Amino acid sequence: QLQLVESGGGLVQPGGSLRLSCTGEGFTSEDYAVGWFLQAPGKKREWVSSITSGDDIPKYGDTVKGRFTVSRDRAKNTVYLQMNDLKPEDTGLYYCAAGGPYRFAAVYGTTPDDFRYWGQGTQVTVSS
Repeated sequence: QLQLVESGGGLVQPGGSLRLSCTGEGFTSEDYAVGWFLQAPGKKREWVSSITSGDDIPKYGDTVKGRFTVSRDRAKNTVYLQMNDLKPEDTGLYYCAAGGPYRFAAVYGTTPDDFRYWGQGTQVTVSS
């Protein structure tokens, strides 16, 4: 059974940092594109970042570019989202998602429909 397990959320002050983890269980994540989405209260699920299948190229939404970094540790089958300079508008439930497996590298998605498997979400609250 393929599962994604997220961790790392919490309460942080504006300007602070958090690192989210997304660990794959039951599959090897390197053949999958992995994305991160934010669902703020009352809003649609918004794409934050992705890492491509095979070659691990990072992709970012405009609102997080320069502040967030996505990476993959293949030995741990885990994708990370390092979030720096957090702002109150970054508050919400963060989901990781996986799409694939893909035979080719450089595949990634930016909409929920691009991803088949989803984690349970981890709450991030940015507040003073």
